Amino acid sequence: QVMLVETGGGSVQPGGSLRLSCVASVFCRSMAWFRQSPGKKREGVAALVGESGTLYPNYLMPRFAISRGNATNEMILQMNNLKPEDTAMYYCAANEDRASYSLRTDSWSYWGQGTQVTVSS
Repeated sequence: QVMLVETGGGSVQPGGSLRLSCVASVFCRSMAWFRQSPGKKREGVAALVGESGTLYPNYLMPRFAISRGNATNEMILQMNNLKPEDTAMYYCAANEDRASYSLRTDSWSYWGQGTQVTVSS
């Protein structure tokens, strides 16, 4: 069982930035961020495979950037120029051994509890 812990959420004004962190209990080959707003489906934000393989939905580029953190089991999501529509609960997901270039929720085995991001003036 892989445990995932997200931190870094909060409230920010439009145009601001936030840096989310996800720390896994073990090294995971693939990690990803998803988000979900009330009444909406959970959607993929970014995926990371290995050290530098990335996948984003086109509409989020280039405002969001996913990367490995200083620790090998840490993943970072840097979010810039935030908009009110980015408001959501953000979830970390991971696969321990598989290379998962996917933003489908059913491609991921492990999930964190989420961290809230609110963008409002």
